[in-house]
Amino acid sequence: MTHGERLALFDQSDLYVVITEALCAGRSALEILDQVLAAGIRLVQFREKELSGRQLYERALEFRRRTRAAEALLIINDRLDIALAVEADGVHLGQDDLPVAAARRVAPELIIGASTHSLEEALAAQEAGASYVNLGPIFPTGTKEDAVPLGPEIIERIAPRLSIRWTTMGGIKAANIAQVVSRGARHPAVITAVTAAPDPAAAARELRELIRAGLPPAP
Repeated sequence: MTHGERLALFDQSDLYVVITEALCAGRSALEILDQVLAAGIRLVQFREKELSGRQLYERALEFRRRTRAAEALLIINDRLDIALAVEADGVHLGQDDLPVAAARRVAPELIIGASTHSLEEALAAQEAGASYVNLGPIFPTGTKEDAVPLGPEIIERIAPRLSIRWTTMGGIKAANIAQVVSRGARHPAVITAVTAAPDPAAAARELRELIRAGLPPAP
């Protein structure tokens, strides 16, 4: 697919589920993947920071097989080489990862996401060629305990300055997702709100319903 075709699918998605096996409450990442795909999730990030390159490749390859069968987008966290090797749809880069501009030169047709924590970082990623930026952490989160939450108000300060897509992440769950959705967040990203839930499929469906119910009308 081209970059534009992938972005069209991105626009059609809603909840963005990030899967890390250590946060799957004792279940395998693939088990959680199957459940969220069954719940209609069409935007998935595979995020594993402790695996060897070979292990990451083998697991990402299976993620790719299953997401492709479900016509879902697959984003690989951090590793552009793995994303290219398994023919994923994109890569998500942190501030200390490969620079966005370098990734864009190597992979012009991939979705390239960037984690940002301020207006300056978001605008820099946009200028460098990011397909989307993630704003966060919005709320306190156990996945990054040392990170300072920005609060949902950060959306109002940054989103109007962006000409590319954006997502939000960090401590988002059913009890507070309305605070980001009401501010225009069409693709809230979650980890444990789904992956650690007793019933991940049901949790994903509930969050998707809250997104659809709470979004302001499209401009």
